Amino acid sequence: MQTQRVNNRISDFVEIEGKKLYYEVAGEGTPVVFIHAGFLDSGMWDDQWEAFCREYRVIRYDMRGFGQSEALQGPTSRRAELHALLNALQIKAAHLVGCSIGATTALDFAIEHPQMTLGVVLVNGAPSGFAMEGEPPANVVALIDAIQKRDIPRISEVQLQLWIDGPFRQADEVDAVVRQRAARMNQVPVRNFTWVVADMQPADPLMPPAAQQLHNVHAPTLVIAGALDDPQILRAADAMAEGIKGARKVIIPGAAHIPSMEKPAEFNRIVLEFLEEVYK
Repeated sequence: MQTQRVNNRISDFVEIEGKKLYYEVAGEGTPVVFIHAGFLDSGMWDDQWEAFCREYRVIRYDMRGFGQSEALQGPTSRRAELHALLNALQIKAAHLVGCSIGATTALDFAIEHPQMTLGVVLVNGAPSGFAMEGEPPANVVALIDAIQKRDIPRISEVQLQLWIDGPFRQADEVDAVVRQRAARMNQVPVRNFTWVVADMQPADPLMPPAAQQLHNVHAPTLVIAGALDDPQILRAADAMAEGIKGARKVIIPGAAHIPSMEKPAEFNRIVLEFLEEVYK
């Protein structure tokens, strides 16, 4: 694909370890990188794009195995993937905004590459090595069963129930447009079995894991969680907010795992105010 420029917006691919990774860049100023959740793609940040491009150089990308990026055939390191992308774009340091596995990636990266990390926004994520407590939710058991049976429609629906609906709502209580957008983005990683192939047992995990290195995060940090997300994700938010020196935590009411899609205006305000405060 040839580089496309529309209203100062660049869409292109870079090759990382022989696999094409799709990215978009727009705006000018301090770089801000958005890292998507592990069942969506960079389209989950559509409601952030214009707002942040007015003030920052904004980068979003499809992790390999998602969206327009090439599928993977084996385990990968998402923090190494991020590092390779920033090097390809000649970005020496950036703010990182990650959701779910994107938050885990951002946190691992901030620990391994502190000199490249200006600030971190961790949205409904858990630090690598974080131990979940209690019995897994029924939907997790159903998801594993669907994966084992290679039941693609069922895998997609259960993931929507887990992450879009959350444990406290039924599908008809969720914004139908948000759910439809998520369902479209979810099709590619489900068909590619990306989580099973690439992320269930990641390559070169951070050692010790981030859960044991929260004190090594020195960049300004904002932790965001949706009030309707799984209680274990909220517990992980507490752990990060308590373990990272100076970190702040914000709970967004009325949202589950993807508050940037469910409550975009509130999400944008919270993150933009954080970035402004860090660099005012």
